[in-house]
Amino acid sequence: MKRIVLGLLAATALAFPAMAEDIKPALLYDLGGKFDKSFNEAAYNGAEKFKKESGVSYVEFEVSNASQREQALRRFAEDGRSPIVMAGFSWVDSLTKVAKEYPELKFAIIDDQVDLPNVRSLKFKEQEGSYIVGLLGAMASKTKKVGFIGGMDIPLIRKFGCGYVGGAKANGATDVIYNMTGDTPAAWNDPAKGGEIAKTQIDQGADVIYAAAGGTGVGVLQAAADAGKLGIGVDSNQNGLQPGKVLTSMLKRVDVAVYSAFMDAKDGKFTGGINNLGLKEGGVDYAMDDNNKDLITAEMKAAADKAKEEIIAGKIEVHDYSSDNKCPY
Repeated sequence: MKRIVLGLLAATALAFPAMAEDIKPALLYDLGGKFDKSFNEAAYNGAEKFKKESGVSYVEFEVSNASQREQALRRFAEDGRSPIVMAGFSWVDSLTKVAKEYPELKFAIIDDQVDLPNVRSLKFKEQEGSYIVGLLGAMASKTKKVGFIGGMDIPLIRKFGCGYVGGAKANGATDVIYNMTGDTPAAWNDPAKGGEIAKTQIDQGADVIYAAAGGTGVGVLQAAADAGKLGIGVDSNQNGLQPGKVLTSMLKRVDVAVYSAFMDAKDGKFTGGINNLGLKEGGVDYAMDDNNKDLITAEMKAAADKAKEEIIAGKIEVHDYSSDNKCPY
């Protein structure tokens, strides 16, 4: 009889491999703050969508300096929080330590990778989405000079810049004026400096400026709008920050990454490993809404959508600056 019961239990387990689990999700933001209108806020939006749909609450923490990272992550792990999602590559060192110590917990990191079985590493092909907004920027530009303002000068942000240069130059831009805000984490949250760099680029002839700089980009979009020029947002849909003055936003679906990590854990489907999300996977795209519908012509939209199809099909190769530390465009 005992063997029959055990056999039935095994059969049941095979029939229902993914069962709903009791989870205690947590979200850790990067520097710049939860409501940065960009990267961190996208992570927050994904967590809020999960909470609304599932009825499961989550805890969160905003670091104000780098020394808090390991302490905050360890505190959540000690409390048995799982999954714990970290927004930003700067969490990688702390996660590598803590995830080894808590193999029974699930972790996810956005924008970097940790090769442990209990860690999901969520990376994006930012260069693909940036190529598309570069195409749109070049087509919208009257001067055929466009600008790029990155945040911290690191390989990740160079991916945004290189893709943008490629899309712009392939579609009529004669010059891409290229600046980074700084080489420390403060570069993510300096709207005043972003505005100053934007004004300098405008003085040099740029009339469309793409900001991939977290909270600093808010100042870029403001300066462009004040000068009667166009900005391009990043990560979240920033079209509404300066309605009618933001050509589009390069959507990096950090919200989907957070939502999926939480929901997969709840449904018993969470897996570790690397997820690399580009146009094909819906990880990046460009934003269209009522705020920019009069800025994107039918011709521009057709060109952008055609380029998306060709990138997905491998007919357009979009270069990744970080792969060989140079941009070939």
